[in-house]
Formats: sequence, structure tokens, C-alpha cells
Amino acid sequence: MEEVLFSQFVKRPSTCDLGAQIKVRANFFEVTRMQDTNISQYEVNITPTVPQRLNRRVFNRLVEQYRERALGGARPVFDGSAIVFTHKPLPFETRSFDVELEEDNAAVGRARIPRRFTIRIRKTREIFMGDLFRFLNGRGDMTNNCQMAMVAMDIIISHKISAIYPTVRRSFYTPQVTKPLPGGLEAWQGYFQSARPTRGRMMINIDLSTTAFYESGPLIQMVAKILRLRSPNELRRGLSESDHLKVEDNIRGLRIMDNHRTGNRRKFKIEGLTEAPASHATFPRDDGSRIDVRTYFQNQYNRRLSYPFLPCVIVRRNQYFPIEVCDVIREQRYMRKLTGMQTDEMMNFARQNPNVRANKIQDGLNILNYRDNEYLQQFGMSISNNMAVVDARILPTPTIQYHPTSRERRIEPKGGVWNLRDKKVATGATLGSWSVLAFLNERNLPDNIIEGFLREFVVTCIDTGMNIPNRRPPICRENPIGNTEESLKKAWLRAGNNAKVQPQLILCILPNTGQELYGEIKRISETVIGVATQCVQSVHMNRPKKQYCANVCLKVNVKLGGMNSFLIPEHIPFITEKPTILIGADVSHPGPGETDKPSYAALCGSMDARASRYAASIRVQTGRYEIIVDMANMVKELLKTFYQTCGRKPERILFYRDGISEGQFENVLRSELNAIRAACQALDAKYKPTITFIVVQKRHHTRLFPMDRQNTDRSGNCLPGTVVDKNITHPFEFDFYLLSHAGLLGTSRPAHYHVLYDENGFDANRLQTLSYNLCYIFVRCTRAVSLVPPVYYAHLVTTRAKHHTHKVQHTFGVVKPDLQRAMYFA
Repeated sequence: MEEVLFSQFVKRPSTCDLGAQIKVRANFFEVTRMQDTNISQYEVNITPTVPQRLNRRVFNRLVEQYRERALGGARPVFDGSAIVFTHKPLPFETRSFDVELEEDNAAVGRARIPRRFTIRIRKTREIFMGDLFRFLNGRGDMTNNCQMAMVAMDIIISHKISAIYPTVRRSFYTPQVTKPLPGGLEAWQGYFQSARPTRGRMMINIDLSTTAFYESGPLIQMVAKILRLRSPNELRRGLSESDHLKVEDNIRGLRIMDNHRTGNRRKFKIEGLTEAPASHATFPRDDGSRIDVRTYFQNQYNRRLSYPFLPCVIVRRNQYFPIEVCDVIREQRYMRKLTGMQTDEMMNFARQNPNVRANKIQDGLNILNYRDNEYLQQFGMSISNNMAVVDARILPTPTIQYHPTSRERRIEPKGGVWNLRDKKVATGATLGSWSVLAFLNERNLPDNIIEGFLREFVVTCIDTGMNIPNRRPPICRENPIGNTEESLKKAWLRAGNNAKVQPQLILCILPNTGQELYGEIKRISETVIGVATQCVQSVHMNRPKKQYCANVCLKVNVKLGGMNSFLIPEHIPFITEKPTILIGADVSHPGPGETDKPSYAALCGSMDARASRYAASIRVQTGRYEIIVDMANMVKELLKTFYQTCGRKPERILFYRDGISEGQFENVLRSELNAIRAACQALDAKYKPTITFIVVQKRHHTRLFPMDRQNTDRSGNCLPGTVVDKNITHPFEFDFYLLSHAGLLGTSRPAHYHVLYDENGFDANRLQTLSYNLCYIFVRCTRAVSLVPPVYYAHLVTTRAKHHTHKVQHTFGVVKPDLQRAMYFA
């Protein structure tokens, strides 16, 4: 097979001219002036090795001491690790410096012993700014010079602020706006800033950012919060074995300082907890005898412990401190995965409506204070204080089609939202063999309550166009902490025996929102038994709402092979003109600290000329590896399924790839595009469909703010269909921001589409309208969604795949073939 080679990504063919032209604000601030002479780059090595925050202090001490003499008056900017930039060459090529900094781990309030550092600076290159200006004006490619010039700009704008506040990559956080989180944590609001290239100019993208820190203060307070107690007084009963493990796991690695000696406080890192409480935890004295911690503190410091029955923290070998004499040092970022409750609180804190967010971003400029920044001045940089006003368009709304017998068979939604009233699904599935499995006893959920829910659910499904000959399925009950596999198999047999045909669905009623039972149900039903399941929570059983039943009906219909809705052919001509397959791709990675877990790759491909039904292909691969390893075989599976469904091979492939950053574009495209080609040629040496490869990004910091009330939805966001493809986009490549959904809470985030490869000759109008229109036929709801369904489905599949790993055996279960061809993940 001949590899597909490319020298650059697709150039912008045009800008969109469909729809109403409007102006919106974007959180970009123009760089109105910047240095046009070369920037010098240096490599820095600081010994001994210390954390970035201390590295910055050491480097700043160097500049204080040597700026006028050895550095020729330059104010270098430092990335905190290994790179320094200067506005002019330093008076040397390589040089070492010695600086002293007071000991960070020494006693507070006592004369500190200075710590000596050696800093070696070596020149590595000159950055030619002319390359960057040519690139911005579309007269040159993205060279290494351009990339390093933009890296330099990121470091220039962040250098000063990083010395003041905790910094994480391109974000810094201040303690000025915080919110307590469960478990002894707090959310801090901060600001993200990044230099971005646009047509003819550089811009600074500024946005709000939020992360979790440990609460500073008494460690005893944190322990009480970890155990969800009202106050430390409740700790007087001591710690159970599980409490001990929970506390130790949460505070290991935490930096603390002692508080039992006035004016003489030392800093430590917690290594663990003693098994014994302070009253029994002993350590050796100089004379060889042993003494317990409680007695030692009484004798040595005349301090009677209030919590001698709690374990001590271990800070070094044979060095223990009672929990009550320790304080948590401030500004420690929490690096682990948040719990569900912590995540909910964090989201509520981070969520800001558009007006509030725009105002807070403007407030961030006061903290950043670019105007009085001596480092920016030295590099000849000026940045506007005004948020960019950019050109945008509101694309026309597509027409959605339902079953011809519907009272309202065609609809043009208003504001990206509609409902199922007077509509029947385009193709209603038949549900004849099913059962209900309730993971609650009859006392907590009586039969008559379940039967009342089923009556409403069945009526809703029939009104919506499904066929349900068996309206009274058998009801089974099982223990939620029992053997889930046995429970599901019993329900499967009851369904089959009752209907005398192969079971189609098990409706599972869950006692709560916990993920463990849900995950086991999905693993067993989809990889062991091979039957679709629909989970509902018991809270919805009493007085079931029509809207809730309708949403469940939409999911069940597609799981059984039905089709909910489709777009009229005029609104998706690219798909209806020739056999075309849409493929969405995503890779989901393990969470923070989950080093031993794999990544999951998924493809979802459309299976008909209406792009309303999809099949999935899943693989497990090495954790955190972004390129989809078995892409060729996965694409081959989807192409075969498309052929079996439609009787024709796709002549065009529109491939939407989720989840990759700009730095990964070239490697991912080269590997995955060639894998797609290989899949086609493996089926038939002469089979060469035309391919378009588009990256869809949601993890970015671009926000759009409406300027006119008439172009605002009820949440204060821009209207669905708002598209921006100039002013803040790439200088000359084919990309655009599309806000396709109606806002609910907070500020809506547009999806960023970037075309890397295109054999189908898309112009801006055709690709933007197609991508927008597709967002109206997501099967789960009657709302336009925030990104194209193929990618959304691929993301759902990778999320589901995490549940398919056996919790004990750590083996990955493969979804049964019949389910892979249906939308089991809906």
C-alpha cells in the first residue's frame, strides 16, 4: 500500500456567507505591538533539582544579583524548568552562577541556613521573528522558529505572575475567590492565558480556570472533613480500620508544618500514619529507651494532647507528630481524581453565565496588569485591554423529519430545542420480549408502583411510534449487592420464557446513582449475555413524568434497531448524493493517578443514507497513547457493516476525530489516515473512497459572548448555529468555531473544527452547515447537541468500555457482535 503523504494541512477555501451576519465578543486580546528583532533562547540547569516554584525563586534571585553586571541589563524570562528567553543576546555563550537562598525546609522564625544553588546558562539559538510575521500573514509555513516565538510569548506573559501565584501550565490561581469542597479541599478560581496566532496578528486568549487545592489550616480539621464529620470532637471515638486507611490515603504526600513550638516551625511531608495511636506509638531516645509520643509531648513541651487516641503522622523514619500539632501548608494543589460530590461542587463553582464570565475575564486583566509589566516592556510587547469583537454568522436551522403518520411530521426547531408532542419516531422498533429487574425489595418499591410506571412508559412508547405487543413484562427482584450476573441471567430467562422468543431488553431499576452496579449491569449484559439493557432510577417510579418516559423511549427505540428522526435530504446533500459513511473517533484515557489502567479507543460509523443509525468498534490499548493503534481493522469492521446494511460500499468517508491537541495533529493524521487507506485496500485493492479528516476539539478556552440581546438565547449565550471562521481562527488553515447547541447553565463552549485533510472539496458553507445540521439528530434527546453525533457516540462508547473491564480479573469483555451493530451505548 502506498502511504498518503502531505506537506501541510488544508488551507481555508473560503469563509462562510450563509445565515445572518452578526458581531460577537471573543475572549481574545490583541497583541498590538511586539518585538521584530531576534529573541535569544538559552538552556538553564539548576542544581540541586527542586520543584518549579522554588526554581523560579532561585532564578529570580540570580537576576536580582547579576542583572546589571553579568546579564548586561537584560530581564530574562524563565519557564520554571529549563528554558530562558531574552530580548537581546547575553554577554556570554555559556556561564555558571552561584546563588544562595534561605532554606525552604528550615525552622520558621529562626535564622535560616542559606542553601547554595548552581545555575548553568547556555545559549541554544536565536529565534527569527520574521518567520512568525510571514506565517501570520499567510506567506510562510509554521516553522520551528514560529513555534518557539509563540512559546516565548507564552513565557513572557506568564513569567511575572508565576512568581506570585501557584501556576499549572498556562493557568495561575489566586486565593481571592475560593469555595470549600467536601473532604478538606477548596476550589480556587484562576486565569488561563495563551498566545494564539490569527490572521495578521497574535492574540492572547484569556479565560477563567478552576482547580482544587487542599484547605490550609489545622490538619485535625482536614481529617474530620475527610471522614465527613461535623467537627473534630467526633474524632474522640478514634479511627476504625477503614477510617485509618481513608485518612492515610488522602493525606499521604501532604506538606505540613508543626505548631507546637512558638516561633520555631519546621516543614515536612507526610509519609503515612502510625498503626498505633499517639498514646502507644513509641520511638527510641538517645539513651536507647523508648517513649510514647503522648508522654514525650507532655514532658518536652508541657503539651497535653487532646487526641492521644488518634494515630500520628510519619514525616521521617522514627519521627512522628500528633495530628493536632500539624498545620496544612497553603497553596498545595490537589492532584488526585475528585469524587462525584467534589466534582459537582467544583462544576457549580466554575460555572458562570456569559455576562459574569466576561466581566471576570476583564477583571483578570487587572491582576495580569500587562500595561505595567516590565518584562513585556523589555520585549516590546503591548496587549490591548479590550476583548476582541469578531465577525460571526447564525446558520439557518435544519428541518427534522419524523414518521409520515405524525401529526407534526416535519419541524424546524426554535432555539435548538423541541419536543416529541404530536410526533412519532421515524422507524419504531417492536419490543415483544422483555423483563423488568428491580434492585430493590418490595417494601422500598412495591409492585403496584412499578406497574404504574410501566403503564405510563408503554403508553408513551406506543404514542411515540413503537410497537409493544407485550405490555406487562415479568418483574424480577434482586439484591443490589448480590451476584449481578446471576440476577441478569434470571431476568433474561424470565423474559424469554414469558414471550417464547429471544429476549430483547432488560429494564433495570436502580436504587441510586452509584456507578458500581450500573457498570456491572452494562459489562454483563453487553459482553457476557448479549442483551440490551435500559437503566432507570427508582426515584422516577412514583408519578412518572411524560417527558422522562419519552427520553427513555428514544434510547430504547435505537437500542432495538429503530430510528428516531432524520434530516430532510436537502439539508445533508453530501451524505444523500453518494453512499457516504460518517465516522467519529475518540480515545479516552485513565484519570489522574491511574497509572496501571489502559486507554479505550472507539469508532462509530453511520449505517444509512440518513446518518441516523450507527455501529461501533472498540479496542483497548496502552494507557495514555493517543493514536488509535488498530485503526485499520476497526475501519474495516465499520465498512463491512455499512455494506451489509446498505448493499453498497461508501464512496466517501467523512472522518471526525476527537480529543487531540495541535501538537499531535501531524502524527495522528499520518498514522490514522494511512490506516483508513489500508482498511479500504484490504477489502479491495481498487477501492479508494475520498476521505476528509477533521479534528473536533472541545477542550479549549475560546468563549463567544453575544453583543445584541436579539442574538441571545434564554441562558444569555449566543444562539445555536453561531459560527466564527475569521478574526480568531488560524491565519490560513481551514478551521472554525461552531456553537451548535442551546445553552443550559454557564457559558457555552463552541466546538472547534479543524480540517487536516480533504479529498472531497468542501467549502466553508458546505462543511459548516453539514456539521451544524447533524447536531440535530442525536438520538438521546430532542435538542441540538454541542458536537457532531459521530464523535459524541464514539465518546459514549469509550465511556461505556471502561465498565467492560472486570473489576477483579481486570480482563476486558468484548461487546457481542449483534449489539455492536445496534446503538447499545445510547
